[in-house]
Amino acid sequence: MHSGGTGTLIVTGGSRGIGAATARLAAAQGYAVAVNYARDEGAARAVVAAISASGGRAVAIGADVAVEADVLRLFAEAERALGPITALVNNAGITGGRARLADVSVEAVARVLAVNVAGSILCAREALRRMSTRRGGGGGAIVNVSSLAARIGGAGDWVHYAASKGAINSMTVGLAREAAEEGVRVNAVAPGLIETEIHAANGMPDRLAQLAPTVPMRRAGSPDEVASAILWLLSPAASYVTGTIVEVGGGR
Repeated sequence: MHSGGTGTLIVTGGSRGIGAATARLAAAQGYAVAVNYARDEGAARAVVAAISASGGRAVAIGADVAVEADVLRLFAEAERALGPITALVNNAGITGGRARLADVSVEAVARVLAVNVAGSILCAREALRRMSTRRGGGGGAIVNVSSLAARIGGAGDWVHYAASKGAINSMTVGLAREAAEEGVRVNAVAPGLIETEIHAANGMPDRLAQLAPTVPMRRAGSPDEVASAILWLLSPAASYVTGTIVEVGGGR
């Protein structure tokens, strides 16, 4: 069976970290990739340039997944530029900043839920409308990016973020069962401590070094290690896998 990707993959939040690693690996495996970004157009274009230089096909598309009009445009532009959508990686997400729950603002909670939960649901909806065999599509696969925080709870740092990822886990299981007869598989990866810019962006540049000893494997993971799990879940090798949350966390 051909292991490479076919068709068009949309990666939300594809300009950095896990999203960028996923976009690059997907392109190397044969997907045409729509690299979505919210603000950092330069970073997204750099990912696209790297993919093009390696002979792959990709476009950068700016869209805020929390805004329905942006999501509709993202899917329309991706399809127009690259062809029928066959896969989606719901990677766009924010932490909402570091705060104990007693100190969290209503604005931070609303924004985290808008991007992480509503954004993922909206993107999944648009993907399903195109991929579902019940609607004339050819089937496809969705991978949601959750977090080990959903199980661990994020105490002291970001319970609000952990709660949003718990919602992603529920959505993954429910949608997988709903879409199973429509030729669409839905799974999630739950990364643990990963070497990305999210820690420094939240004022915790030493977080990886501090927490690495608490991981059974004694190290943080790389974005490429998470991307490998995502691409496996998208691939025909995972043809009987749906409704599953794959933890990529070094044993935490």
